[in-house]
Amino acid sequence: MAEFILLMHDDVAGVLDSAWEPYLKRLQASGSFEGGSAIGDGICVRKHGAVPPITAHLVGYIRVNADSLDHARSLLTGNPHFEAGGTVEIRHMPRTS
Repeated sequence: MAEFILLMHDDVAGVLDSAWEPYLKRLQASGSFEGGSAIGDGICVRKHGAVPPITAHLVGYIRVNADSLDHARSLLTGNPHFEAGGTVEIRHMPRTS
């Protein structure tokens, strides 16, 4: 089983907070849910040189376990952000030793 991160973009409005609970409970019941959160304001830092701005279009993430990228994509069914027409970026999180 591989780990993926679902990154929600800031391109949809009006998703009700109450819509998340049933979706997250379903992910938990399936054993796929590994965590997640909204993403608030912050800063970029680096030791030397100019600092770029934060990635402003990311508003939340969910970590999931899935057998494949297609399986991770199937876990978006019922995701309130996705169902409202918002963009969700799916990224593989390779394990390092």
